[in-house]
Amino acid sequence: MSENNHTSWMGGRIRMDEVTKYMDQGRDFIDDARIQAQINAAPKEPSAAQVRDILAKSWAIKDLTPDEVAVLINVNDPGLLEEMRAMALKIKLKIYDNRIVTFAPFYLGNYCVNKCAYCGFNQDNATAKRNVLDPEQIRREVEVLTGTIGHKRLIAVYGEHPQNDVDYVVESLKAIYSVRVKTRHGHGAIRRVNVNAPPFSIDDLKKINEAGIGTYQVFQETYHKETYAKMHPKETIKGNYDWRLYCMHRAMEAGIDDVGIGALFGLYDWRFELMALIYHTQELEKRMGVGAHTISFPRLVPALNSMITPDWPYLVNDADFKKIMMIIRLAAPYTGMIITAREKAEIRNEAVLMGVTQMDASSRISIGGYSDCVTEQDEVKQQFILGDTRSLDQLIRDLAQMGFITSFCTAGYRCGRTGKCIMDLLRSGAEGKFCKLNAVLTFQEWLDDFASEDTRKLAMPLIEREVAEIKDKNPGALAIFLEYHDRIKKGERDLYL
Repeated sequence: MSENNHTSWMGGRIRMDEVTKYMDQGRDFIDDARIQAQINAAPKEPSAAQVRDILAKSWAIKDLTPDEVAVLINVNDPGLLEEMRAMALKIKLKIYDNRIVTFAPFYLGNYCVNKCAYCGFNQDNATAKRNVLDPEQIRREVEVLTGTIGHKRLIAVYGEHPQNDVDYVVESLKAIYSVRVKTRHGHGAIRRVNVNAPPFSIDDLKKINEAGIGTYQVFQETYHKETYAKMHPKETIKGNYDWRLYCMHRAMEAGIDDVGIGALFGLYDWRFELMALIYHTQELEKRMGVGAHTISFPRLVPALNSMITPDWPYLVNDADFKKIMMIIRLAAPYTGMIITAREKAEIRNEAVLMGVTQMDASSRISIGGYSDCVTEQDEVKQQFILGDTRSLDQLIRDLAQMGFITSFCTAGYRCGRTGKCIMDLLRSGAEGKFCKLNAVLTFQEWLDDFASEDTRKLAMPLIEREVAEIKDKNPGALAIFLEYHDRIKKGERDLYL
């Protein structure tokens, strides 16, 4: 496509009528001055009583107000921070049990018309090696993901470019779902694809929804308007702050029940970004009836030809990053939390104890990176450099040592437990009963088909413990669970309740 056609294509992307319809008298819901004032007004050294009152509210699975979030932001006392961490884990176990959901990122194309100052896929980055996968290449990648590694869930990642437009998204999803491969004792297939893509119009989002996706992700990157404008040139599509901000409203109107939001921590003051994330999920619940299904909180990491240097003033240190994770779990206790392999293994292991619910593993973020079998990272092919390169087997073994089981369950999407339904179940604690059963079934399936002997030895006692807990706490479902469990051990696959 010629440069003129690119310009024409870009000019037709943004539909401002699909932005202003959600606004309040022409204003969006992120008020920079108000957020900063709330941060400034919070007590500089919150008392133990203040903090514990807020923690009690979180334990009751109630949303925290932005003012309460601002109080937690200012906690620096080591004892209170440990109380926050312990409560974050208690809430995670209360709602999601001891399960960690795994997935793989799947980059389908790295062409992009945007010029984000921090991104290795920036249109002006002439050094980057570009590619878009065709259907056969997609199937080869998925064969590795499902037949060798054992993934059941993907996040498909698309750049904003004519070659990755809505028709390509739909066709690529069909190609992913078409793959079915033999495994050690059964068969493997991708059962649910979440999508991380640019903002689309309502009509295009309807097409994507009909293709059968799970969660639709669009990250605002930074909610701070002045910083957003510096990072995203005005003449680009991404330069339109509100088109991006209201994408989740459009997605929900298009029928997509589950949406994921996020900020790229390190572009601006982390305290502001955290507050804005909470405003965003609460705006969705207020306006669209349900908050964000997942919240992501990636930190800036090195990228080829990025303008972000090591002395950038807003980079987030480890201590503040851990506080961010704790506060997200406390502020939005029902929401899924995703930490990706941007982070080092040590940080991700700690994150499990702070309320995180989803992690990727065996991750490759170059185009065609799974089937080319190259393990070395290459900055000219990747959007950024990964910090955790553990295999899925290694991650599962590490989680098992910590007492966590790995869930490959996608039953909720296929049983209609999405959107408001899933949020109501999570708030009440009822969803945990379904998820416990399906997590154990899918974990047994993965262990039989893919686990190394060392991982299996560590994990099987966890299976036995989980079965004993089901017998004790959910006897009404025991008969059907034991039947399905036995059938899986005999080679049947994809059984769920």
